[in-house]
Formats: sequence, structure tokens, C-alpha cells
Amino acid sequence: MTNTTESDHQPPGPSLGLRENLGQFSLLVGVNALVGGMIGQERTVLPLLARSVFGLTALTTTLTFIAAFGVVKALTNFFAGTLSDRHGRKPVLIGGWIIGIPVPLLLMWAPTWGWVVAANVLLGINQGLTWSTTVIMKIDLVGPRRRGLAMGFNEAAGYGAVAVTALATGWMAERWGLRPAPFFLGLAFAGLGLGLSTLLVHETHGHARHEAGGTESGTPTETPHTWRVFRLTSFSEPALSSCSQAGLVNNLNDGLAWGLFPLFFAQAGLSVARIGLLAAVYPAVWGLGQLWTGGLSDRVGRKWLIAGGMALQAAAIAAVAAANGFGAWLAATAVLGAGTAMVYPTLLAAIGDVAHPAWRARAIGVYRLWRDLGFAVGAVAAGLIADAYSIPVAIYAVSALTLGSAAVVAMRMYETHPSP
Repeated sequence: MTNTTESDHQPPGPSLGLRENLGQFSLLVGVNALVGGMIGQERTVLPLLARSVFGLTALTTTLTFIAAFGVVKALTNFFAGTLSDRHGRKPVLIGGWIIGIPVPLLLMWAPTWGWVVAANVLLGINQGLTWSTTVIMKIDLVGPRRRGLAMGFNEAAGYGAVAVTALATGWMAERWGLRPAPFFLGLAFAGLGLGLSTLLVHETHGHARHEAGGTESGTPTETPHTWRVFRLTSFSEPALSSCSQAGLVNNLNDGLAWGLFPLFFAQAGLSVARIGLLAAVYPAVWGLGQLWTGGLSDRVGRKWLIAGGMALQAAAIAAVAAANGFGAWLAATAVLGAGTAMVYPTLLAAIGDVAHPAWRARAIGVYRLWRDLGFAVGAVAAGLIADAYSIPVAIYAVSALTLGSAAVVAMRMYETHPSP
């Protein structure tokens, strides 16, 4: 584990800290909100589109768009970290936005479900490049002491935008139909994100180099091979690997909420607008909650926020399956958002605590590889279980898996924050 205490003898270079870099930090928060909006355009509409427009009945087939998104985003996350270390952060961010521009156009006019899956392949690349890079850039800027707070702002912006866009697209779909109106929002997000990233965002790689140069002499300064970073983050380093498995299960839960919850609520007879509200509450609480939980992890530590948040998610997911009625589902999805808010920025902050600045971007990429594979694992597993048994059985199975993940964190992970 690296010593993240800021040295009083850092060489001259870029200033680290939230206050010192507030302008660029705030701009990157706004850019990440646009990144989140690109996912939000699908949250309410796409599962319903699969049934009503494309006539898909098998849930495993319906959820292929999430599986494709998850696999591609996971792999892109891995390469985004390496590319950011080699070529800088800004070029990777701009490339991600260029790839995202066709996504809403494909969703508007897709003649077959295969075109929707292809759009989600592009969306996975877009999200892997842009979201990974905004995370890395914020960590570069703020330095070690306010890392949890920085991740709270980052993830709050992204998932707050998911919530607002999910609510807006549900309302637009109710009024103007499932296509094309809801996807005009995504087109606007992609154009604005590309413009801001190209014209106003500054490169931050120099901040990471400066932090690496200012670490204490006892900290290892060699740059390990990428395969060693992969092994450390995935399996051998207790805190990093505990975070990786928790991230995978967390996004498995998100894949469940994205793909199966709208269909589950539709089977109960809820309107599209009400389904949109339920689809928005979960990421809204998740997003807003991170404004508090990110900074909280800087004060009380990472480990027990992660373990407790995973346990709370498990309880909330089980409550969705057990409940019956809009009010009960509203409460359960809000609790699910609260549990996710405890976990999401804290996992990223813990990775930043342990990984040395010289290879931190790659460690974040590996963590996000595992985390976003959760979308694919969740889509395939939940679809197979739901087709074989029922949607409630699939929801209960995911709840049990989430509780197991909380136990792994509690038993294996150590506290990573230097002064909780």
C-alpha cells in the first residue's frame, strides 16, 4: 500500500487540491454529468422498447443490450487506464465522445434489435473512455487527502444525470412515444460533451507525475508491468481485489435494476411514467447520496462503508421482490440507491489509496473492468434465471449474491484510508 501523506518537500509543479483546481474540477463534474446522461436515455425506454416495438419475449434475449454494453465497457475501461498513462487523459476523453455521437441516432432509427445491441457496443466504448478518464482526471487534480470527496462529486454528477434523464425520457415517451423523441436528449449530451472536452478541459497527467515525484522515499517508485497491475487489482492484493469483486456485484445489481425492474413493474400494470419515476429514484438517491458518502469515507474510512452498503443493497433488492405496490417499490428503490451511494465513490477512493500514482490509472482501469463486467454477468444470469423460473426468483438470487459480497469485504479487506 502506498503512503498517501502529502509531502512538504514536493518538487515544483502543478498544485494538488480541490480548491487549487476548482475550475477544472467543476468542469469535469459537468462533463461527467453528460456522460451519465448518455446511459440515462436508455434506463426507462429500452427494456419497454424491446417488448412493444421489437416483440422480444425471452428475457435473456431482451437483456443482450446490457450484456453487450457491459462487456465492451469493461474491456474499454481496462484500456482507458493504459491509454491515459501512455498518451494523456484528454485525447482519450475526446475519443470517447466522438464514438458516442452515433448512439442516440442508432437508437432512434434501429430497424432490428441487432442495431440496438450495436448501439450499446458503441455506448460501452463511449462510457469506458469518458467516465474512466473523468475519474482519473479528478483523482489527478485533488491529491490524496480529498479523494473520497472528489469521487463523491464525480459519481453524484454522473448518476444524478442518469436519474434526471431516466425521468425525462419516461415523461417524453409517455407523451410522444418510445421513439425517437426520448433520444434527442442523448444527441444533445454527446455534442455538448465533445465540445466542452475539446475546447475547455485541460490535460491532468502532469498532476499525477507531480504526486508520484512527491511521494516519500520509502514508497516503491518502479512502474510495474500491466499484467502485474492486473493480478494485484484482481486477485492478490487484499483491498484491491475485495474492491474489484464488490464493484462487479454492485454493477450486477445495477444491470438487474436497468433490465428487469422496468419489466417487473410493467407486469404489475404500472404506467410508463410511473416506471420512469421508479427508474429515476434509484440513481437519484445514489447520485445525491454520494455528495455525502464520498466525503464521509475520508473521515471514517472505506471498509465498513463498503461492507455496510453492500448489505443494505441486498436487503433492498429482496424488498423489491417481496413488495407489491408503487409506494413500497418507491421506498425499496430509494434504499437501494442509498446502499449504492455508500459503496460507489468509496470503492474508487480505496483503489486510489492503495495504487501508486505511477500505475494508479491502470489499477482504476482494471477495477472498472471487473466492475462493469457486472452488467454482463447480471444481464445473462438474471435473464436465464427469470426465463427458467420467474423475475422475482432472479431478484432474490441477486440479493443473496450481494450479501455474500458484503461478507467478503468484511472478512478480507483492510482499511485503506491513511487516517480514518
